[in-house]
Amino acid sequence: MEIRIVKQILEWNEDVSSDIIKELDEKKVCLINLMGSPGAGKTSLIKKLIEALKDRYRIGIIEGDVAGQIDAETIEALGIPVVQLQTDGACHIEALSIQNILPMFDTGDLDVLIVENIGNLVCPAEFNIGEDFRITVLSVPEGDDKVVKYPLMFRATDALVINKSDVLPYFDFDPDRVRRDERDVNPDAPVFAVSSRTGEGIGEFADWLDRRIAYKLSNGHVLRKPIFSE
Repeated sequence: MEIRIVKQILEWNEDVSSDIIKELDEKKVCLINLMGSPGAGKTSLIKKLIEALKDRYRIGIIEGDVAGQIDAETIEALGIPVVQLQTDGACHIEALSIQNILPMFDTGDLDVLIVENIGNLVCPAEFNIGEDFRITVLSVPEGDDKVVKYPLMFRATDALVINKSDVLPYFDFDPDRVRRDERDVNPDAPVFAVSSRTGEGIGEFADWLDRRIAYKLSNGHVLRKPIFSE
């Protein structure tokens, strides 16, 4: 299987997000925007989610990176359809890029399309890509102060995943502080502590995700709160 690589078109077009929502609603595909820092374990988490959900849903992946295709090769090895999006230095993915990629998938044979956004806790939070919901990944080695430092990313998410919980004994990281800070900026977002290495907590998170996907496929796109709402 050949991995296709596309270059991001750096053109602002927020309205395209609405067109993506309409298209994927018609085709009954759930679009998930997965965000987090480089090294947070986004790809490893996606692999665990594929393992947990592949028997219920047909899954495709869009891998966003500044350059390279390492993550796409990892997903392709699992037999999952994947397209690599290279942004050539841009710090986020735009809706127009997603729209241009959709024809590269047979969306009639998909239930779920997961976008692994660029590794960044700032820019990706500002751009809708037509997603049904967002997941933010924060890893233990990054520190427990990130919700305070980057509030928009954590306010604009539908769920927060604390990844690499298996290394908690080796880092000065307080999960309770993260939960408190997340409640302050986004009281509606659940927080899941998981380990993509050991599988700890993956089942609970996958069950939550399963319910969200099922609701979307049955009811269509759920209107999300504005990104910049207080």
